[in-house]
Order: sequence, then structure tokens, then C-alpha cells
Amino acid sequence: MDERQNKLLKAIVESYIKTVKPVGSKSLCQKFKCSSATIRNEMVVLENLGYIEKNHISSGRIPSEAGYKYYVENLMRPKELTGEDMLKLQRIFENNSLELSDSITKTVEIISELTNYTSIILGKSSKENTLKQVSIIPLDEHKIIALVCTNKGIIENKQFLLDEKSNLDEIVKTSEIINKMLVGTPINEVAGRLEFEIKPIISRQIKQYETVYNIFADAFNDFLNKSQNIYFGGKTKIFNEPEYNDVEDIKKLASKFEDTESIRRIEEDSPDNEVKVYIGKENKFDPNVTIIKSKYNINGEEGTIAIVGPKRMEYDRVVGLLEYLKDTLNKQDK
Repeated sequence: MDERQNKLLKAIVESYIKTVKPVGSKSLCQKFKCSSATIRNEMVVLENLGYIEKNHISSGRIPSEAGYKYYVENLMRPKELTGEDMLKLQRIFENNSLELSDSITKTVEIISELTNYTSIILGKSSKENTLKQVSIIPLDEHKIIALVCTNKGIIENKQFLLDEKSNLDEIVKTSEIINKMLVGTPINEVAGRLEFEIKPIISRQIKQYETVYNIFADAFNDFLNKSQNIYFGGKTKIFNEPEYNDVEDIKKLASKFEDTESIRRIEEDSPDNEVKVYIGKENKFDPNVTIIKSKYNINGEEGTIAIVGPKRMEYDRVVGLLEYLKDTLNKQDK
């Protein structure tokens, strides 16, 4: 495209992002100091290229997915954060009293506050963690703690009350069998192997095997739920956008936010830490949203930061925010 067509597309995209109103030729005449006929001709070119499309309720044009993509890749410049916004994020990482998980939780809250979109941080999923050891710690004759440890250093514990029929020696013996057979197994596969490999063995060796089996099954299921490491900020904020005025659309997207498997599709799988933009059908989560995301690594803790919004997203502001956040997190890691 020539320079005027580039500027025209940029103006249409940014106007629609700001006003949510289709852009007509008259509104662009003064800006470009040319006739309405000239603007209409240029808009026909942009439409034929697939970068803008007619809105069904007016004669104006709105950006297409291809138009947003061209804008992001060729016309947009990331917007620098204001000093106030920087300060809000810096306070989190300068607070030495916060654990890493607390810092991450606070971060998604601030991101959502700054953008008015839904923000998500996904730590490494349970499939990235393999079982290193399971231990049984007696507290008294009726209480034990089952301790599960992974190769990534994640440790979770669950306390159990034992009935009179439970035998501590049998529970410890089962933990030894598990350590012998299941160490190195991805956490999300442990429950299946426990059911089909460990349970038949202990059924032949342990009297109260059902009770013992349930203790370990509960411990691993509890660990699996906790080890998803998914943090939301402003989960419902995206529904404030005018694109989401249909109850069925809201229900569909809300159900995806509640589905761990769907959320995990947001994880960034590229090897670098660059900020990436996935518009509409490009993302694996939902064709009616844009997802802007980047990987992070803090003290060996890896994951993905993602912002979910409408396709009519403030791309320059969100990309600028993630660029700043990525640089800040990299400094934390040094």
C-alpha cells in the first residue's frame, strides 16, 4: 500500500478502537485534506485488500481481522507507560515481603486495572512437573500428612484423619511402592497410574487397601488442582466491552474462563520471550477475542502473561505494557 493508504488504515483502526463506531469517508476528509470521493476510492482499495469491511448497520467501515493484523505488524508503535502506571507495577516487585506467587497475583490485578481487560498469568502446568517423592508424616495416632514433591521443587501437603481401621504401616508401605514405581511420572498422569498400576498391587498386599488408596488418590488430586498455577485479574472485565452484549456470547466465553483445558491453550509455546499478538482465529482460545501474551522467567519460575480483550483492543497500550512488564521481570531474574 502507498503512504496515504497506510495512514488511512491507521486512522480507521484507531478511530474504531476509540469510538466503537464505523468510520465514514466524511469524518476523514478534513484529516487528510482531500475530497470525500478520494477517501471513498481509497477505502474501496482497502476493502478489496481485505483490511476493512462494511458494517451491516451503516455505510461506514470497520477493521477486519486482517486489518488489525496489518496495523499491529506495520503501523502501530507501542505506547510508553505513564510514570503513575510504572510506579504501580514497581511497587509490587520492590515489596520484599511478598512471595513470588503473591507478586504474580498482584501483577495480574494491576494489569487488569490498567487495561480494563482480563489478564491471566499461567505458571507451568502440572504436566511440566514430575513426581519426585511422596512422603507420609505422622502427626499423632489418628492424623497424618501426605507430602508430595515435584522435580520443579513444588511441595504440597494434605492432612488426613485416620479411622480406627487404618494402619500407618500399610500407608507408609504404599508410599514406598509409589516412590519405587511412579517417580518421574508427570503429575497429571499419576492418578491414572495409581488407579491401574498401584491399586492392583496394594489390593494383594494390604488389608485396608481401599482406604489407603483413597488417601493417596485424594492427595494427588488435590495437588493437581493446586498446581495448575492459573491466576486471573478482572475475569469479568472483558464483558464490559460493547462487543459482549449478547447473553449467549457471554456464557460461552465465561465457560471457557472456567475450563482449565481451554485456559491452558493460551500458554505461549514459542521459544522466545517476545510479546506476541494473536487476533481472532489466530488464537487457540476463542475466535472472538484478541490475546496478547509473553513468556516470563523469574528465578527459574516460568510461565505466560496474557491479556484477553476484544479484537478492537488498544494494541499500542497493551503491547507497551507487556513490553515494560517483560523487561521488569527480566531484571528481577538477574
